[in-house]
Amino acid sequence: MVKLKPQKVFDLDYFFEVAPDLFCIAGFDGYFKKINPAVCKALGYSEEELFASPINDFIHPEDRLRTIEKHKALLEGRSLLNFENRYLTKDGIVVWLSWTLVPIKKDSLIFAIAKDITYRRQLEEYERISSILGMINDDHHSRFRQPKPSVDRTFVAFNTNESQKSIEEPSQSDQLWLNSFEKIVREHVGKANLNLHLISNELALSQRQLFRRVHSILGITPNKLVRIIRLQLAWEAIASGKYRTVKEISNIAGYNSRGHFNRLFYEVYGIHVTELL
Repeated sequence: MVKLKPQKVFDLDYFFEVAPDLFCIAGFDGYFKKINPAVCKALGYSEEELFASPINDFIHPEDRLRTIEKHKALLEGRSLLNFENRYLTKDGIVVWLSWTLVPIKKDSLIFAIAKDITYRRQLEEYERISSILGMINDDHHSRFRQPKPSVDRTFVAFNTNESQKSIEEPSQSDQLWLNSFEKIVREHVGKANLNLHLISNELALSQRQLFRRVHSILGITPNKLVRIIRLQLAWEAIASGKYRTVKEISNIAGYNSRGHFNRLFYEVYGIHVTELL
């Protein structure tokens, strides 16, 4: 008779704690019952804060109704795969999560695993806006029959294939660096001294190094990234419901010309600012 070796017992609690993905056990009542540290890290709340309020309170307002509908399917015993929705961190930052959820009806619990896909979504939006800005620029030069500005030869090696570069999700260090870039732009966006010199100084880089770093991660120039962040700030300001005029929104986004800002916003988002306000 063959004697079988005893199976090694794995510590699943340890796996739960150290996993980089978001692991959750939620009740049918809509509250978290158990979460791993990755959930607190992604959303910026403590365990106590996450357990104290309904999960729906942490979901982006625009996604709550859609999430409630999916929750009904879970209560009926149907699993969900690759369900994406947005959460808001404690600092008000939008986080995109892709969920796999399995309901256990006899225990009234939902086992869930989520991947943070914020950067994938953000890169898709960067590419979309970057492409539109490129078309606007091309159209502008075509209509006015002006030659395109000469390329700074210092950067020519990095600037020739901008539209052809295939963008992949950046590494964690690149993500943190992009966060720092965006934070600087957001802090100085309404000030007249916002330029690449200021940004490069804040990041302790030369302007050439700044160009290289942004282009290697996103395949675009730092100036274009600044314009994208400005437009996102405008959209966020409109969505907040706190502002009533185009002038207020354009000032928040750092545009002195309301007409130019209004046209650019329409080209990118397909709707006039006044319609949203």
